[in-house]
Amino acid sequence: MATRGTAGRRKCKPKHAYRLLVKLQGSEPTVWRLISVPGDMTLSDLDRIIQAAMGWTNSHMHLFAIDGNFYGVPDDEWIDDKPTLPDEEFTLDEVLGTTVKGFLHEYDFGDGWHHDVTVQAVELADEERNSWPMCLAGANACPPEDVGGLGGYEEFLQAIGDPSHEQHAAMWRWCGGPFDPKGFDINSANRTIRDWLSGRHRAGPHAG
Repeated sequence: MATRGTAGRRKCKPKHAYRLLVKLQGSEPTVWRLISVPGDMTLSDLDRIIQAAMGWTNSHMHLFAIDGNFYGVPDDEWIDDKPTLPDEEFTLDEVLGTTVKGFLHEYDFGDGWHHDVTVQAVELADEERNSWPMCLAGANACPPEDVGGLGGYEEFLQAIGDPSHEQHAAMWRWCGGPFDPKGFDINSANRTIRDWLSGRHRAGPHAG
């Protein structure tokens, strides 16, 4: 496939701005974020924005499933009936247009975090109003990295929330202190997004 563009760089002005509702499958109460992103953003960059808004640290691989296609970082060693297209070469305007209403984003193939992404609104791009990514709203804390998926997260919450639990001290040390499952700071989420945009948070993905 011919290279369609340079990763992380805008090729043209966005046609649209997308308001996306991101929900972590299986979380109770639901961990969710509402984000706004410009249409000239690549899927690779969208992954970083979802991670920044949710609270993930870009420590694992990811994959998008959109309209029957898979987008991510192609792996020649992974043989599948449908190849993974390089997400750094496709923008939201190209892939979503005005017809796609939702898609799936997976983060960390080991823990298996699946995000249902719903397209809540598609607006015409406005340089003064919606031409940059931001988190608009959200609720509840993202699980810690490498906690072991939904099952591991449930066990973690039981242990860290009960001082009498035999694993309480170990989970406290592992987490680095207390953990509030209802905690969400929209200002912190947007700072993380701004830090990544300014180039201070560009760690590459590792094997998930």
